[in-house]
Amino acid sequence: MDRARKRKLGNRYLTIIPLLALGLVSCKDKEKPVVEQKEIAIVEPKEHIEFGFNFNDYVVKRDTVKSGESFGQILERNKIGYPQIFHIAETAKETYDIARYLQKGRPYTLLCSKDSLEIPEKFIYQPSVEEYIVVSFKDSIHAYKSKKPIKYVEKVYTGVINSNISQTLDDDGLSLVLAYKMSDIYAWTIDFTRLQKGDRFKVIYTDKYIDDTIYAGINRIKAAYFEHNSEPFYAFRFKTDSVKGLTDFYNEEAKTLRRAFLKAPVEYKRISSRYNLNRRIALYGNKVRPHKGTDFAANIGTPIVATASGKVTKSSYTGGNGNYVKIRHNKVYETQYLHMQKRKVKAGDYVKQGDVIGWVGMTGNTSGPHVCYRFWKNGVQVDPFRQKLPEAEPIADSLKDKYLEFIKPIKYQLDNTNFKPQKLEEDELKQPEIRQATS
Repeated sequence: MDRARKRKLGNRYLTIIPLLALGLVSCKDKEKPVVEQKEIAIVEPKEHIEFGFNFNDYVVKRDTVKSGESFGQILERNKIGYPQIFHIAETAKETYDIARYLQKGRPYTLLCSKDSLEIPEKFIYQPSVEEYIVVSFKDSIHAYKSKKPIKYVEKVYTGVINSNISQTLDDDGLSLVLAYKMSDIYAWTIDFTRLQKGDRFKVIYTDKYIDDTIYAGINRIKAAYFEHNSEPFYAFRFKTDSVKGLTDFYNEEAKTLRRAFLKAPVEYKRISSRYNLNRRIALYGNKVRPHKGTDFAANIGTPIVATASGKVTKSSYTGGNGNYVKIRHNKVYETQYLHMQKRKVKAGDYVKQGDVIGWVGMTGNTSGPHVCYRFWKNGVQVDPFRQKLPEAEPIADSLKDKYLEFIKPIKYQLDNTNFKPQKLEEDELKQPEIRQATS
């Protein structure tokens, strides 16, 4: 039998494999088997591209930053000496101070030489799911920031309220972030704490994926329709200023859904105490102790946002208020946010509506985690829920026709999306049997 032969074609090899034919030749050839030669190509491994590098060209080592671990310790453990480590860190500092900002639990990747020494050539650190920093030090040292490719997928969801919107979404395995975003959009038109059973909604939104496969959460809502107490409420996202990137939500008649102030400065569990000038506290002998704020109970660390745009006039600490921030919005209105765990802004900063200014805590005179929200009108503290607050800026007349044309196909999509069949509860499913039994 002939031996197998190989013929080299560039970097590929074709292997010639002798195969025995099933049939035999004539008797004159003494029944020698016929050898059929077939060429089979050996397929090279596919490229494995991550962070812009072909991982097949390296020995790849992945890990996460341990508690107290430094950039120098990671490199030293992987055969890089300290004089070179110092040089690498100092050079990379112009782009990203890698030695200072490594965080516990964040992943990193070392691309090492593909030989017996396995010397690191590149260090890749991921401060977030999307971002990464590359420090290259094979020939010359350089560093740069980049982001993984992001893919946005548009989705449509319909739901029917049985108890609350969070439960409806959770039953279908959707993120509760969608509920928070919708409650923010409809903050001044629908009270999400008083939704009725049978209320229903449709929402068009985009999900975000990194590297096509890693789910990175809900990006934003494009449009929504909410039917509350049989009354329809449309909401369409529209960019009003392409230069500044300003967007807002408007209804089918181009009217704004917002007021100049958000209803709450935090995503709260409940209102634990309302504005009440005649409040009596048993702990103080049932004496009248006016409460001139609204307490929103929330978990420690929950972001607190500015309810309207304005200038920070105070960012300080007192024994009663704890960490607090005060904002002047215009000549008429001011707001204050008390008992923060930590403040993010300082006096003199300008903040926009929705900007994070601190986090919920228990500093100052408080018995539980919450933010006490105080509201001034013309220098007097008032109950914000009893004020007829101004609407946000209406859509400009010059943009109205453009807006109405823009929402036409989106509204058509919403109107032609059918609600999914409502799930009947156990008691409702039993009703026909009960009626049949009694008839």
